[in-house]
Amino acid sequence: MTREATTSRTRETAARESDGTAGRLADLESRWARAVAPFGPRRRGEFGARERIDLLLDAGSFTETGLFVRGRGSGDGARRPYGDGVVTGYGTVDGRPVCVFAQDPTVHGGSMGEAFGEKTVALMDLALKTGCPVIGLNDGGGARIQEGVASLALYAELVRRNVKASGVIPQISVVLGPCAGGAAYSPAITDFTVMVDGASHMFVTGPDVIEAVTGERASAEELGGGRTSNTVNGNAHFLAADEVDALDTVRDLLSYLPANNLEPPPEYAPAPAPAGARLDEIVPDRLGQAYDMRDILRAVVDNGELLEVQELFAPNIICAFALVDGCSVGVVANQPLHAAGVLDIDASEKAARFVRFCDAFGIPLLTFADVPGYLSGVRQEQAGIIRRGAKLLYAYAEATVPKVTVVVRKAYGGGYAVMGSKHLGADINLAWPTARIAVMGAEGAVGVLHRRELAAADDPEALRARLVAAYESTHGTPYPAAERGYVDAVIAPRDTRAQVCRALRALRGKRAPMPQRRHGNIPL
Repeated sequence: MTREATTSRTRETAARESDGTAGRLADLESRWARAVAPFGPRRRGEFGARERIDLLLDAGSFTETGLFVRGRGSGDGARRPYGDGVVTGYGTVDGRPVCVFAQDPTVHGGSMGEAFGEKTVALMDLALKTGCPVIGLNDGGGARIQEGVASLALYAELVRRNVKASGVIPQISVVLGPCAGGAAYSPAITDFTVMVDGASHMFVTGPDVIEAVTGERASAEELGGGRTSNTVNGNAHFLAADEVDALDTVRDLLSYLPANNLEPPPEYAPAPAPAGARLDEIVPDRLGQAYDMRDILRAVVDNGELLEVQELFAPNIICAFALVDGCSVGVVANQPLHAAGVLDIDASEKAARFVRFCDAFGIPLLTFADVPGYLSGVRQEQAGIIRRGAKLLYAYAEATVPKVTVVVRKAYGGGYAVMGSKHLGADINLAWPTARIAVMGAEGAVGVLHRRELAAADDPEALRARLVAAYESTHGTPYPAAERGYVDAVIAPRDTRAQVCRALRALRGKRAPMPQRRHGNIPL
């Protein structure tokens, strides 16, 4: 063969190889375009799954996984779209790694099929291996009926991963549309759930089925809408105005949380101290007069900023994330504006779960007490106030993170014990001069202790007033508790922030070994 023929054949081979590479690249681009295109119509004004991820994550940080995964169903490619209805991957929020999945309602209504479930489970496994938070953007129709038991199996696999990750990495669910049936249980196990007012729905059984079975009529909003879930049943933790607000809430929440249980919470430059002098006048002289506990909290935390958790549920207790001296803290405080800050079933369960989350992720607890005790009454007793109220006692006693408590005003009976008392393991306990630490309030105590004297008195009201004043001067102060060491210091209200900062700094190296055991048995 001549040199010219050899050269010609070499050129032809190179051209074919070039055409092959170009063709493969073109095929890749075609497949990629089909994979990222909406499979069906969107709801009006709705963002797509990838658009939602882009709104959540830092610009350009998302790396998708499982893009070309296809469903197990039979049929042509049109019935087996790429991705199988869920977008999975990883990226960053404020430069910190996270894993995220977003259900795509344009593919089979966002229902979970086998491949869909395997992608989500694989992402959960990746988050656990790398120790980063996982965020789920939920908008789907539950199990994919046509795939039968395989879809049910993957729901159980997902829940098992949720449980495995609990207390190891933060898990956040965002419900942006329907989340019904078995699909609702995964968000219920995660740490925080964000819902959109008027757009999100989360329930086990829908309105049509309930009406058919029980005859009861209710709308989807009444059953499990965003507002119902935030105010009535407590299934959700944050109520957002729209999708953008919901994703911004997730970013705010992550700013207070560590990546996992082995890393410390994030630290920031300390903010200037708020003006504290007005705290000296904030508590009313009259015991029955209410005030807003948030006014106190904002004067203590950095920049006066609080991220309240379940703000609309059980408002008689406040649970919030904040910064103190640049460090994350979990704040638990009675709210006198609502039911005098009493502890009922909902408040106890709300605070108990918050305390346990903070303890799992090494976030110090800052407690402000102004509590008349546990709520009494037939309904509360029959609904299980003993068992369910005990959850908060258990949570505080179990927590090993630094615990600082400030008694602001009343701390009566079991309410005194449960709200971060020394007896449940608090490290530093402070009290304002306005604090009243006793078994019960003066009026109630006098009625019990001096019942016969009052019944026999010529002027029972005058006698009652004298006895109440005597009780207040002895038992209605923080000094008997301070004498026994139950309170470390009685401080001027204006000095609260400075004292809290010093206490938290002193406790940074706290060690609190626990007995070796599989786990405790909280009264669920």
